[in-house]
Amino acid sequence: MFVTDIRKEFYDVVVNQRVALFVSPDIDALCACKVLQALFHCDQVQYTLVPVAGWQDLGTAFMEHKEQIKLLIKQDDDLGVPSYDDIFHDDEEDEEDGDDSGNESDGSAEPSGKRRRYDEARIHIQSRILRLVLYQHWSLYESICNSCYTSCSFKLWSINGQKKLQEFLADMGLPLKQVRQKFNSMDMTIKENLREVIEESANKFSMKDIRVQTFAVHFGFKNRFLASDVVHAAAALLENVEKGETSTDNFIKALDCLSRSNLERLHLGIDLAKKKLKAIQQTVASCICTNLILSQGPFLYCHLLEGTPDVKLFSKPLALTLLCKYLLKAFVCSTRNKRCKILPLIMAAPLDVEKGTVIVLGIPPESETSDKKNFFGRAFEKAAESTSSRTLHDHFDTSVIELKMEDRGKFLDALITLLS
Repeated sequence: MFVTDIRKEFYDVVVNQRVALFVSPDIDALCACKVLQALFHCDQVQYTLVPVAGWQDLGTAFMEHKEQIKLLIKQDDDLGVPSYDDIFHDDEEDEEDGDDSGNESDGSAEPSGKRRRYDEARIHIQSRILRLVLYQHWSLYESICNSCYTSCSFKLWSINGQKKLQEFLADMGLPLKQVRQKFNSMDMTIKENLREVIEESANKFSMKDIRVQTFAVHFGFKNRFLASDVVHAAAALLENVEKGETSTDNFIKALDCLSRSNLERLHLGIDLAKKKLKAIQQTVASCICTNLILSQGPFLYCHLLEGTPDVKLFSKPLALTLLCKYLLKAFVCSTRNKRCKILPLIMAAPLDVEKGTVIVLGIPPESETSDKKNFFGRAFEKAAESTSSRTLHDHFDTSVIELKMEDRGKFLDALITLLS
C-alpha cells in the first residue's frame, strides 16, 4: 500500500491512537521523527519512541508492543507494489523549475503573515555557500584540509598536494594568521568577500564547484548553521564511541541536537564531527600511501587492520560509509588507472575482536556516468549463501553486513565470481 494523501491516509488515522514510533539510527529517520514529534505535540497524540538499530531490534520491539500495534491495510488493496519508475522519476526540468520557484519565494515576493514570524529562528536557501565542511565552526585552513572536495582536488596526502595547498593560500592573498584562526574570529573585512576570493582562486586550481547551494538556519545573531553542519553533528553524536555512552544515550543526544533549545548539544556534535573528519582524512592518507586499496577484478577492496588509529570509530555504519566515499574519490584522483573510475569499493573494518567479526560495506563507483544504485545488498546475500559464510544481515541498509573474519577469503572469492 502506497500513501497518496499523507494527511487523510496516514496522519488522520493515527492521530486518535496511541502511536509506537520505531526509529532507525540514521539522519533521515531522526529528522522524520522530529517532525512527527512536533505534530504529535501540537495535536496531543500519545506516543512511545523506540530506537531500533536493525531488523532484530525491530522484531524485538514489535513483540514488546504488539498489544497496541494494528496493521492498517485497505480492504481493497491487493498489496501490489508498483515499479520504481511508475512512482518516481528524475527530471532535470523539474529540478530547474524547483530551484527557480525556490528563489522566487525567497526573493522579491511579499512574505505572508506566517513567514514574518522568524525573529527567533529562520531557515532559508543560502545563495552559494563554500563547499568546505564545517568552515563556519572551524578555521578555514582545517576545513580545507579535511573537506573531501578540496583534499582530493589537491591530493593532500602527497608532498605535491601540500605544495599546491600553500600555492592556493598564497593566491588568495589572505594572511596565514587569519586562515588558521577560527572563522568567527576572522576580520569582518576579510569575511565580507571571502567566498568570491576563494572561488576566484579555486577556478585557477580546477575546482569549478567550490560553491554550492544549501539551506541555512539562524538562531539569533551568533548561532548560524548550514544543513550539512547539522547532519555531521547529528551523525557524530549518533555514533559516538566514547566510553560510558550507550546506543540509546547517543540516539537521544542526536535527536536533541535537532532542537533549537539544545544548541549546546549541537555544538558538542560539531566538535565530535571535527574529530571524526580529521580521523577520516588521516585514514584516507594512510590507505593511499600504504597501498591498502587492492583491485579484485570487478571491484576495489580495502581492509582496515586492527590497531589502525581510530579504527573503533569505523566500526559504525555512518562513519564507515563516509570514509568509504572519501577513500574511493581520493583513490580515483590519485591513480592513473582509468578503469578504477567505474569500479565500486568494498571496505571492511574490525567490529568485535573477541567474536572475530568485521563490518563490511559496499558503495557504487565514483564515475558520474555509472549507475549509482547500490547492488551490494543482494550480492552479499548470494555470496554468503553460496559459501555458507557466517554473516549477519541486520542493518536496514542492505549494503552493510557483519562477517566472520575466518570466512572473509571465501566470501570475497564468491563476490568476485558473482560480479565478474
